[in-house]
Amino acid sequence: MEMALVVNPASGKRRGEAIGLEAANLLNAAGISVRTLQGVSAKDTVRLVDEAIAQGIDALIVVGGDGLVHLVAQRIAGTAIVMGIVPAGTGNDTARALGVPRANTRDAVDIVVAGLVRPMDLAHADGTYVSTVVASGFDSRVNERANAMRWPRGRMRYNLAMVAELGVFRPLAFHLVLDGKPLDVEAMLVAVGNAPSFGGGLRICEGAVIDDGLLDVVIIGPVSKARLVRVFPKLYKGTHITEPSYQRHRVTSVTLDSRGVVAYGDGERLGPLPRTVTVAPGALRVFVPASLDPSA
Repeated sequence: MEMALVVNPASGKRRGEAIGLEAANLLNAAGISVRTLQGVSAKDTVRLVDEAIAQGIDALIVVGGDGLVHLVAQRIAGTAIVMGIVPAGTGNDTARALGVPRANTRDAVDIVVAGLVRPMDLAHADGTYVSTVVASGFDSRVNERANAMRWPRGRMRYNLAMVAELGVFRPLAFHLVLDGKPLDVEAMLVAVGNAPSFGGGLRICEGAVIDDGLLDVVIIGPVSKARLVRVFPKLYKGTHITEPSYQRHRVTSVTLDSRGVVAYGDGERLGPLPRTVTVAPGALRVFVPASLDPSA
């Protein structure tokens, strides 16, 4: 099997390049020869990935976070090319959903070396594949605000944007179509999950399974700002599902519409609603740990 490492050097506070080098050394030591694809920009990375695909690459090992997973998935979804993940980002929610260790490069590489491959579903949002969550509402408003800020960098910018948005946010009117059935709701946010978490472990779609052929649509109804602040920490454990404002629907297709709301997928900006999200069963082949082997 011919493999290449796709490295984002800026991932994980610029630790991506060092993690990529460690991963390459570990793979070489295991008898697997790999080449490294490290672009100077997202566009350059796409070019390198496309060249590797054209040359008949069998597997692409992503060394980065959910943004790089998202980028590579667009190029190989629906193909026989296998994706591996060596987490090097700040969120790593796709790795989290697949049970890939997020703090130990050797353990992540060992999964690739073991060679166990399984298909996983993807969400398909009007032409864009998403491996984790399509978010719209409060979280996407926070992302929009954070992206417009030039300072500070990293997670603190998101935290400041969240505090600022909380001061002005009001529940939004959503028109949803769930497997053909319309539903009008007021909500703080609506999330469509192929995997349970986004944003570095926020388990908004607790219970979502990456290979069940379904999407989990989670609605958080109107709550006071004080209640939202209290509920937010529960997202890290998935215990928000007991809140009266919580709804969950399991579907194969959902259309989201709300005036002035932008959707994000895998932390990347998808664009304004309306958006239709459908499940793409088994669209991506991935290296997984033995714990995800159904025959074990």
